[in-house]
Amino acid sequence: MSVSSKNDGLQVGSNEMELVDFRIMKLENGKVYEGVYGINVAKVNEITRLPKLVELPGAPDFVEGVHDLRGTVIPVINLAKWMGIEVPKNNYKIKPRIIITEFNNVLIGFVVHRAKRIRRISWKDIEPAHFSSNYGNVDRNKITGTTRIENDQVLLILDLESIVQELGFYKPDVEGTIESRRFDGLALILDDSAVARKIVREILEKMGFTVIEAIDGESGIERLNGLYEAYGDRLSHELKVIISDIEMPQMDGFHFATKVKEDKRFAGIPLIFNSSISDKYSAERGKAAGGEAYLVKYDANSFYEVISRVVGKENN
Repeated sequence: MSVSSKNDGLQVGSNEMELVDFRIMKLENGKVYEGVYGINVAKVNEITRLPKLVELPGAPDFVEGVHDLRGTVIPVINLAKWMGIEVPKNNYKIKPRIIITEFNNVLIGFVVHRAKRIRRISWKDIEPAHFSSNYGNVDRNKITGTTRIENDQVLLILDLESIVQELGFYKPDVEGTIESRRFDGLALILDDSAVARKIVREILEKMGFTVIEAIDGESGIERLNGLYEAYGDRLSHELKVIISDIEMPQMDGFHFATKVKEDKRFAGIPLIFNSSISDKYSAERGKAAGGEAYLVKYDANSFYEVISRVVGKENN
């Protein structure tokens, strides 16, 4: 499957995403089922046949090994094992593929049983993980959202970033990062991940901000409207910065930013994207949506430097 032109047709503010639809076969109560899953195309570099892998001694059992991808050694994860799925033996639908991804500036491969197609889906049609019960036997902590496709099937969007965290590929270093410079005022952060919000909140609070949180673009707009009711036209002086994730159910970060910049009450408030998506195209879309900067999770030093530059510029 080619993903070389990924997201080329998506418009800034369209509130849509493209997903790679892939399948994992599972055995439950003696019957074989086909699980339907998805990952954002923006995180996919390529999809290839399963190559010969080199074992990695001492690694978790869901790590199949490592693969030399044109001179770069990448870990390869067996998604079925990671999710605790029992796989049927000798199933004709299993045609193993590796989805090579890049997010959080980390290259990693995922073994799936079939890579089927690319789907364009509105974030409005994606149900947040904490609202849904359509997981089957999959641990809900491994799901970020669900959406329905044809034949009333449920597609699960996996939280692949949690694998990167499990393997220790990145550990945000909040302690010792923040220098003596202090700010005041409010900061609004949007992210559907409680872990991500906690990391960002800790850094911002160490910088001196009072932090307000939202779980997606829709709740972000609600927070802004509530703040305007409290502060009126002074809000642009009180709210120093908005920090938004991109991948969020209901309303994504690009759509949220477009709505903010079109509203004269909020247009002057600096907005920074903070996302796991590390491709150049997404950074360009962030700029087109009105973002002052685009950060890739989680480099606390870069985060601090960008916030200091953007907020400091606004205060001067």
